Amino acid sequence: MSTAPKEFAFDVVVVGSANLDLVATLDHLPKPGETIVALSYAEHAGGKGVNQAVACARMGARTAFVGCVGNDDAGLFLRGVLENEGIDTTMLRVVDMPTGRAFINVDSRGENEIVVISGANTQVGVAQNPLVLPTSHVLLMQLEIPLATVAAALTAAQKSGAITVLNPAPYKSLTEEILSLVDVIVPNETESAACGGTQALLDAGVKTVLTTLGERGAIINTQTSATSIAPHKVVAVDTVGAGDAFIGALSAELARGAAINDAAAVGAVAGALATTVRGAVPSLPTQTSVRSAMNKQ
Repeated sequence: MSTAPKEFAFDVVVVGSANLDLVATLDHLPKPGETIVALSYAEHAGGKGVNQAVACARMGARTAFVGCVGNDDAGLFLRGVLENEGIDTTMLRVVDMPTGRAFINVDSRGENEIVVISGANTQVGVAQNPLVLPTSHVLLMQLEIPLATVAAALTAAQKSGAITVLNPAPYKSLTEEILSLVDVIVPNETESAACGGTQALLDAGVKTVLTTLGERGAIINTQTSATSIAPHKVVAVDTVGAGDAFIGALSAELARGAAINDAAAVGAVAGALATTVRGAVPSLPTQTSVRSAMNKQ
């Protein structure tokens, strides 16, 4: 994997989803037909694309976001969140559909149930047709947008010399055409199993498989090597956003020219720190906090 040219416009371009998360805290999850009263309610920025773009920006990467929102208050809110983080929104399009939403119920034990309405996210790549991406050291993508857009963006990024990073979440069946365009795929254990396992991903043409293992760290596999990444020990209170923090830090470090092992080590610290704060976007750590934690190891 080669270091990308310095003349690229951005460190990381994120092509992905933008959702408004509507979160109800409950004593227990409702049974079919049951109506219950929530203990509390909150609205947060969400969508794996937004989360990971914010994670990259907080790690010091010059970040651009490519996505879609609706012409509604949720869309204005999400645009504001991105711009407040210093993220370029030139390619964030407004479409004639509601902004994506996730309805999340969380009970007193931390169990949850989630319903996602894709809304404007179904138009990512369609609204930007033709999909002409700004140049970047790294292209970062997830699977909450159309697979045709994923394929088109990966193709364009490889032609421009960018490092392509894919988080296969939520899981969708991926063709060898798509996988062959991926430099680094970052699944968790469940997503890796759904994809057929590490060797199947490598055989399909992925150059590097970086599997996150939660509190056990991560493992990096290529066709010729396997390297374990040690976990960063913390007292976790909420694992939401940990994977996004990991991949955001990883992408920011790769954009700075770090080797994959070193970038993953930084990602492991960022992911661990995210578990010490509740929520997704609120938990995403800054570069300063990650470096400080690494210096104390």
